[in-house]
Amino acid sequence: MAKLLKRMGVADDPTALQPSLNDCIEAMLGHCDTLIIEMLVGLTHASTPGHPRHVRGFQQPGIKAGIDSLNRQGEAVREVFKAELTRLVYEGGGKETVATEALRFEDLKLFEDEQLDASIEVARAQQEVATAVDDVLPAVDALVSTLLGWRTIQPGLNPLRPEVFVRALQHTLSVHLPEVTVREALVAPAAGLLGVNLRKLYRELADWLTSTGVEPAVPLGGRASKGTGAPTQTVADSVAKTLLTLDKLRKLLAGDFDSPKPRQEFLHTVPASMALLQDLKGGSEALIKRLEQRQKPTPAPAAPVDMLAEPPAQPNAPSQRIGQQLGDEVVRLMFDNLAQDQRLLPGFKKQLKAIEPAVQKLAEEDSRFFSDRNHPARQLLDKVTQRSLAFSSETDEGWARFVVTVEKAFKWAAESKVADADTFGELLDTLHKNWSGDDQNLRAKREEAARALLHAEQRNLLAQKLASEFAASLEGLEVADFIADFLKNSWSQVVAEAELSCVDGQADPFGYRALVDDLIWSVQKSTAQRGRARRLVQMIPGLIAKLREGLDRIGYPPELTQRFFDHLITLHKDAVQEGADPEVHAAADSAWSEPSKFGDTKDEQDSLWLDKGEAEESGFVDQEQYFAPEHVASPEAPQEEKEAEGAAPLRVDELRVGSWVELNVGGRWIRAQLTWCSPHGTLFMFTAQVGTAHSMSRRTLDKLRAMGHIKVVADRNVIDEALDQVAQQALKNSLGDKKP
Repeated sequence: MAKLLKRMGVADDPTALQPSLNDCIEAMLGHCDTLIIEMLVGLTHASTPGHPRHVRGFQQPGIKAGIDSLNRQGEAVREVFKAELTRLVYEGGGKETVATEALRFEDLKLFEDEQLDASIEVARAQQEVATAVDDVLPAVDALVSTLLGWRTIQPGLNPLRPEVFVRALQHTLSVHLPEVTVREALVAPAAGLLGVNLRKLYRELADWLTSTGVEPAVPLGGRASKGTGAPTQTVADSVAKTLLTLDKLRKLLAGDFDSPKPRQEFLHTVPASMALLQDLKGGSEALIKRLEQRQKPTPAPAAPVDMLAEPPAQPNAPSQRIGQQLGDEVVRLMFDNLAQDQRLLPGFKKQLKAIEPAVQKLAEEDSRFFSDRNHPARQLLDKVTQRSLAFSSETDEGWARFVVTVEKAFKWAAESKVADADTFGELLDTLHKNWSGDDQNLRAKREEAARALLHAEQRNLLAQKLASEFAASLEGLEVADFIADFLKNSWSQVVAEAELSCVDGQADPFGYRALVDDLIWSVQKSTAQRGRARRLVQMIPGLIAKLREGLDRIGYPPELTQRFFDHLITLHKDAVQEGADPEVHAAADSAWSEPSKFGDTKDEQDSLWLDKGEAEESGFVDQEQYFAPEHVASPEAPQEEKEAEGAAPLRVDELRVGSWVELNVGGRWIRAQLTWCSPHGTLFMFTAQVGTAHSMSRRTLDKLRAMGHIKVVADRNVIDEALDQVAQQALKNSLGDKKP
């Protein structure tokens, strides 16, 4: 393979050209033909009898014919691979394609056989390539992360990561090898050959970038992706020989292993017995007694038994045993994954361990636990696990009460002789009742703060529209910049608030919009002078009073408008005196030419403003105060804050309501949940378990992310993630079953 550096033309003077990310991409894409040619050569050798590198299984007619077909279409194969690789690289890696990292437990029941095979096909190919490039890839990730602008290594953002090449290869083979069995037999060997040559390219790419002076990014110190603290691998490596495969897992979700006897249905939202909703603080014994005394169905009378008859056949028994074993394994792996999750506190993990046998017992009889996210047992685990994320330490306020309520509920479930859906539903209702007092108070605070923020967003959106109208009315007129900016910032908020608060439909209830024309006329340089001074004397007192009244009505900070009034009074005084006083006239000229202090209104986020009451009620983070020098992390900042700067990026649009984050407020890290975002996505509110709210604009949220002052702890349910890892393990186990 020709050297990459020589092809780039910088081998003689490595430092003469500092490469860009685009240079790297173009260099790698330039070697697509070489990658495919050498892959085809390797496959041909493997299918040639007597060749030192021949593979016995490749002598089969179908596989050999498939390799011959690829060779005959060599040029077309290269073109398809390059086109697909180019698309994937420039579109971010083809995230829409089914891939191992996107495999979700809940999606398996929807998979067709072809989709299941495609997932296994991609996983095997990725495994082959990953093994080949494992020693050189970290250096490439570090250097490419630097070209992307990151100080820490971000493997998932590398547009040239191995998965992209594998997906391009899979697409190419699917185009030119329509026979599924042939493609499945060849995809892993082809990926292995691709990986060997990709390793050479990676090594040369790393050498080239290093020689040109590109500094590698630094590791994250073992942080999990997205800053979640979740384990990046499943903990089930000890189950190499296992029942757990994707196909069997899909059958379990579909209920194929279920017993043919009918099962009693449960209601998702209505408790089985309202009388059982007792407070566990003092009523756990009564709850136990009532559950155990629940009326059981009367057994049917026994039929007479013929002792000479042959025993009935039980064709479903083996399948049922397999389903039971498989269900046991899924539950065990799920709890093992939860035990390894760093986000869950040790005290809570102890409670999970206590309830595991009860869940195991339930799952043996009711496979809906796996397939139905609304199953009461799943809901119980979901609710308590998500609630536990509110605490980052066992010393946090409210932790002791939370863990006691969970302990009592879980202890009863572990000791109970009854373990069915209704039991778990009743336990969940009891926990909700115990938590309801605190939850109602927190909900009331959140709703009140959300209403204030919603009103603020509506006012700001209307103010932006008014600002555009005011700007249009100023076109062609000689008006000082500070006047224009006052109208587009402060006064647009006043007029917007007045219109929103009007309930009788008046267009301008307080005359604030009509005042705009008078203000503009009073400060124009080109205004006719005859009679102007006399009119100004009559209108200025009322004009100033009306301006102050409007600003006071919305509680606009006086410090933001004091300079405006100082300059306005100077202009009015000079106009009344018709420039007779040299000192006043000079001051007026100075005010006219002074740059505006109200900021640039070109960006909608700059004009976002909350009044004092709205800000206090919602814990609004004012970016001007927050991003002052004393709030910005210094070189002497704590090590955990420095590590936070390397948290994997997450666009604001991907942050969902319900996500838990670590938020740096006033130099102290707190655990909070995104509980509300405005309809137009301009305002976000995070709430801590103790009830304190922290709201901010989109711009502030973006800045916090960039500074490492906000880290995502969990943006999905922890139970769902644990089951997804089970699906990942099933996929790994399926690879062995699919080997040719």
